[in-house]
Amino acid sequence: MRSTGPLAVLAAAALALTLAGCSTGGGNGGLTYEDSPLNKYLSAAYGGDLSPEEQQKKLDEQQRKQEDLMAECMAKEGFEYKPNLQNGGTVVSSGEDIEWEPEKKSWVEKYGYGIVNNPFSEQGESNPGEEYVDPNQKYLDSLSESERTAFYETAYGAPQEMEDTEEGGSYEYNWEDGGCQGWAQHELQGEDPWQSDQFADLRDKMTELWSTTQESSELKALNAKWASCMADGGEPGFKAQTDAQQSISDAQSKIYEAAYGDGTTEIDPEKVEDPNKSPEMKELGEKEIALALVDLGCREKTSYADESLKIQFAREEKFIKDNKADLEAFKAAAEQNN
Repeated sequence: MRSTGPLAVLAAAALALTLAGCSTGGGNGGLTYEDSPLNKYLSAAYGGDLSPEEQQKKLDEQQRKQEDLMAECMAKEGFEYKPNLQNGGTVVSSGEDIEWEPEKKSWVEKYGYGIVNNPFSEQGESNPGEEYVDPNQKYLDSLSESERTAFYETAYGAPQEMEDTEEGGSYEYNWEDGGCQGWAQHELQGEDPWQSDQFADLRDKMTELWSTTQESSELKALNAKWASCMADGGEPGFKAQTDAQQSISDAQSKIYEAAYGDGTTEIDPEKVEDPNKSPEMKELGEKEIALALVDLGCREKTSYADESLKIQFAREEKFIKDNKADLEAFKAAAEQNN
């Protein structure tokens, strides 16, 4: 299935999480991401003052309006399109039935980092709910292969070639390249203040804040203590705490790539054995739990959660002092755009 462009509200939320929650979360009643000094500025971009239920209601309504606009756009281009309210509408979870507790040993013993053994996936399997039905599938089945290709490109934009991406393989989303969906998002949400030229300098400074924090002598010293503990626990070779979890994610990606390819060749997913049920994935899940348990012990021994957030928040305080006017301007623009 072709991936769709990101919702602006999710991009804003990702921005806040990137800067306010890049380190391991606080545990045992210590600091948390919500204590971030920058949070009061960045949360304005995604309705951080709303309850989970209010955020969900807002997203559902936004999704409905976006799908109506998308249908309007597709009709103008000569295609039928029925609004698909199952296409990304449910994004916020209240956590009523799902606990995400990577700082608790009992949770880690079961899920590790929550990558291979994911509690959200587990709940979906035990409570499958209604089967997903694409309201446009019947129409798509009536189209020729070339017509389906044209449908998807009109709906979501042409696939991006590697030379169209930035160095390192990343891709900066542009609504004008996102087909009818990109247009619908832009019409509904207007200009995203975070992407505007007005805040280009602030964006660059925040990117620098993140990179310099990761390279700071304070965090390097903390990571060195953690890495020494990991080596003592039989898990050597990691330089930073985030590397441990990333190693599992990278290994999982290789298993998926072995099954589905690297995306350069079209395949029929129905003819591929589910890699999630493979012996390789089962083995990786076991490795994940073992690694995460050692990691948890070392995080607790070094007070990694609190210490890393203290380092981050101290740098945020200085950043706010040096850039307060720009941050206030961004907060005002984001609140007006919501």
